[in-house]
Amino acid sequence: MPDDMVDAHIHGVTNALTAGWRVLERGGTALDAVEEAVVIMEDDETFDAGRGSFLNRDGKVQLDALIMDGATLRAGGVGCVERLRNPVRAARKILSESPHVYFVAEGAERFAAEHGIALCKNEDLVIPREVERLREYQADAAQHGNDLFAPSSDDVTISHDTVGAVALDRAGNIAAATSTGGTLNKAPGRLGDSSLIGCGCYANNESAAVSTTGWGEPIMKLVLAKWTADRIQAGNLPEWSAQEAMNYLKQRLNGHGGIIVLNPEGHIGIAHNTPRMAWAYKTVKKQEAGIERNAP
Repeated sequence: MPDDMVDAHIHGVTNALTAGWRVLERGGTALDAVEEAVVIMEDDETFDAGRGSFLNRDGKVQLDALIMDGATLRAGGVGCVERLRNPVRAARKILSESPHVYFVAEGAERFAAEHGIALCKNEDLVIPREVERLREYQADAAQHGNDLFAPSSDDVTISHDTVGAVALDRAGNIAAATSTGGTLNKAPGRLGDSSLIGCGCYANNESAAVSTTGWGEPIMKLVLAKWTADRIQAGNLPEWSAQEAMNYLKQRLNGHGGIIVLNPEGHIGIAHNTPRMAWAYKTVKKQEAGIERNAP
């Protein structure tokens, strides 16, 4: 994240935490809590989710999201949607009101509209900051003789800023949600890890709730969220498993990213192998928010 946006990131994750915790305090479900937390970040232009997301190479916003219930293993996901302000809302509708798990593009937008979610224009999701960011990236690629449409995903200096949340409720159930605008200058129609079960998001009461951020292609290849949850089910703590996941991502595929993990006992894992990552958490005993400024 740029140096001048550090405070905005802390403010954003703290607001999301407040929204999610409010649900839990009222006795709401973990599923409701992660949805509300992610909506706050989708509405915050600081992050690469919802309005203010990175633009694809055609100058459009294309969004992906997934939400998953650890109690039932039900999930809902959308991919490549262009007219939804809050894709996690549509994902939740799919989880709750569809026998299917995943809708993409026009089909996802049609499903959302049929279930009471208003559609917007794609231009409503585009902000000047991202128009300029894309222009600079493509101009730099052309100036240096690089492929104008080469993906920027493997550049650790370019923010990815996917958002996610994990929660544990009073009933002992866990849930996870992840939402993203993908990578800067991505090819239209490209899907990353965020909306794919077991890759960028996973929740199972028998293991853990997990959400990831970072370079999607390596995360997908490792099915990293499920890989992490499996280690917790085998008896490892989330803190260890999260760090091990980041080590595995780097060593196996030279990938970069971050991960948040929560098990049904309330143990938390936060790790990343990038220069910094914004995070926040709250338990009945403690609340913290911050940004790690150096890779662990």
